[in-house]
Amino acid sequence: MTEPSELTDLTARQLLAGYRAGTFSPTDATRAVLARIDDTQPRLNAFVRVDSATALAQARAATERWHAGEPRGLLDGVPVSVKDLLLQAGGPTLRGSNTTSEEGSWGEDAPAVARLREHGAVLVGKTTTPEFGWKGVTDSPRTGVTRNPYDPARTAGGSSGGSAAAVAAGAGPLSLGTDGGGSIRIPASFCGVVGLKPTYGRVPLHPASPFGALSHVGPIARDAADAALLLDVISGTDDRDPTALEPPAHSYAAALAEDAAAGVKGLRIGYSPSFGGQVAVVPAVAAAVRAAVTRLAGLGAYVEEADPDFADPVDVFHTLWNAGAARLIDRLPLEKRQLVDPGLRMIAARGARLSAVDLLAAQDARLEIARRMARFHRRYDLLVTPTLPLTAFEAGREVPEGSAPHRWTGWTPFTYPFNLTQQPAATVPVGSDADGLPIGLQLIAARHGDAVVLRAAAAFPGTPMG
Repeated sequence: MTEPSELTDLTARQLLAGYRAGTFSPTDATRAVLARIDDTQPRLNAFVRVDSATALAQARAATERWHAGEPRGLLDGVPVSVKDLLLQAGGPTLRGSNTTSEEGSWGEDAPAVARLREHGAVLVGKTTTPEFGWKGVTDSPRTGVTRNPYDPARTAGGSSGGSAAAVAAGAGPLSLGTDGGGSIRIPASFCGVVGLKPTYGRVPLHPASPFGALSHVGPIARDAADAALLLDVISGTDDRDPTALEPPAHSYAAALAEDAAAGVKGLRIGYSPSFGGQVAVVPAVAAAVRAAVTRLAGLGAYVEEADPDFADPVDVFHTLWNAGAARLIDRLPLEKRQLVDPGLRMIAARGARLSAVDLLAAQDARLEIARRMARFHRRYDLLVTPTLPLTAFEAGREVPEGSAPHRWTGWTPFTYPFNLTQQPAATVPVGSDADGLPIGLQLIAARHGDAVVLRAAAAFPGTPMG
């Protein structure tokens, strides 16, 4: 029998193989994960809510199905957590906000959560987020500060910080996150796990994000193969989201297995170390990313330095992001608005001053960046960059101490452009700095190129803490 401490080190695929072989059961794995949550929660604060009784009931039902030789779906009995921006029936979705009441029926699942249930996943808990997911670190008036498993004095990143910290700490091999400007990739990079922002619409979203078409739903996992497995489960259509794409023609996990022998051989990769000198990247990150690119070339990819053809689109992003914040605050009753995170209130006030012409101009600029990236991908299958120009900084801060930009977008210049373009983008761990803090490599493909991103991500083994 595998010991519980070892079960928390396994990937979802390894758990499924163990269930199939009868080495251990979903009940064993879920108990081990719940024990890991209990152990790490005081230190990391990755979870908003854990319903152990319900999770164990789901695990026991999965155990019975496996014993009967009738597993249900692709994730039967696998412990999965869900970011607390996504609806999950049976409990409140607080969104990190004191403006949200726990009262109500809370009877609806978000589309991705519904797919998890259909595939037999064990839903172990809801993970932390900054209020309404508005920034690139995870602290909120409702739940406090979420911390990095590699150093609890450092931030886990955000806004899917609880999900990334949970996966890195062994509190479940998979988690659902959302990404409106890097919110899957930022914390996955800081916490040393794999995070994928799929092509916009690949995973249905309901209710719609207040930040509109910037926001994607995607997997956080220990490696690319697990991310592909989770993407297979949550992809598809849902009539509550009219922007959702048709189901993929092929399984991402199966395609990844089929491409394993070829790997990245023959892929054309444009490597941009600093967006043409626009971004100051700390030396440890630059060195680790360059070494990772050298690895891709050694595996048979064609690599050359190439920068995307656009200037920093931060003003375009801020226009759309701040307008979403303004709409979010506008929906709240007047008496609740003072309960909101001051930083969120500040950007909402800026958004409220925007005109319709401002928004249309931002949309035009967004489309132009997307066209330029489409041209880039005529020549290159992938754009490769650092995920972030730095490693995790002090927890409880929106920006590093001494940073001139006062908003989180000042240190995330590699992530938010690809929310504007709606392309698939993933981060994979490729090393660590002198303090042992993880470093991430970002892989970006053309729209609908999710399989190419996963294929390249699989060249790098996951490096979770366990």
